[in-house]
Amino acid sequence: MKSAFLLLIKRLAVALGMVIAALPLAAQKNRTIIARDAQPVLLSGQFSFTEGPAADKAGNVYFTDQPNDKIYIWTTGGELKAFCSDCGRANGLYFDHEGNLLSCSDEKNELWRITPTGERTVLAGTLDGLRLNGPNDLWVRPDGGIYFTDPLYARPWWTGRDKTSQLDGQHVYYLAPGSRQPVRVATDLKQPNGIIGTPDGINLYVADIGDGKTFRYRIAPDGSLSGKTLFAPMGSDGMTIDHKGNIYLTGKGVTVFNRKGEKIAHIPVEANWTANVCFGGADHKTLFITASEKLFSLRMRVRGVK
Repeated sequence: MKSAFLLLIKRLAVALGMVIAALPLAAQKNRTIIARDAQPVLLSGQFSFTEGPAADKAGNVYFTDQPNDKIYIWTTGGELKAFCSDCGRANGLYFDHEGNLLSCSDEKNELWRITPTGERTVLAGTLDGLRLNGPNDLWVRPDGGIYFTDPLYARPWWTGRDKTSQLDGQHVYYLAPGSRQPVRVATDLKQPNGIIGTPDGINLYVADIGDGKTFRYRIAPDGSLSGKTLFAPMGSDGMTIDHKGNIYLTGKGVTVFNRKGEKIAHIPVEANWTANVCFGGADHKTLFITASEKLFSLRMRVRGVK
């Protein structure tokens, strides 16, 4: 009886192994980053277009409803709260090391700092006296320097002004700590959009949504970039990174690549467009997804980088 039972167990194990082996490689690897049986959960669908999720140190997630010019908070307690209105049409968000919220506020093509009490400061808005196209997404490196993308998307709220670019292209910029003058650090992209760096400050990933590619750069101490290499054969609206170095790209759902540039997962999202992602929650093991008029969450095995 015992030997028959053991034989049955072995046969089941072999069968299960054959089923797993028959799955597409991405589906197999999904199991290593997404919590067991987890699916995207719709948290709210009351917005016009959600963007720019960013988590504070506690794991509360801030995100924008750009057409309505608002920033909201999804708290670690599962509550939706308003943070600010008249936010300069905030798009991409990121927290600096002092707990201030940095905002790509493209109503006047500016980069803002918003304190926890709501005080606003314009960090950048021009380059040599010329108006930026419209800062879109950003990342803060360990020493506080800021990288941001500046694609041109003519906005319906740009009234009474020329909607064409005053600059010679759509570039990636670096703003050194304490500086108010951004410098170009990548000028050979068609339309840079999503951006994220590694927590050690060594590598920077930039999605060229206009060229349908994502590139990796080496970061120098002075902020300059070098060693541009193709990382993934797709562009992205927004991006994030987990503690294993996997990169999350958006567009039609969320597509995940490991640090070697190998596709390891695709997360379908019930929305016309997936704009951006970040890790949040008290343990930073929940992926928050802004997608069209909706906000989703997904429990993960991996955690975000605080």
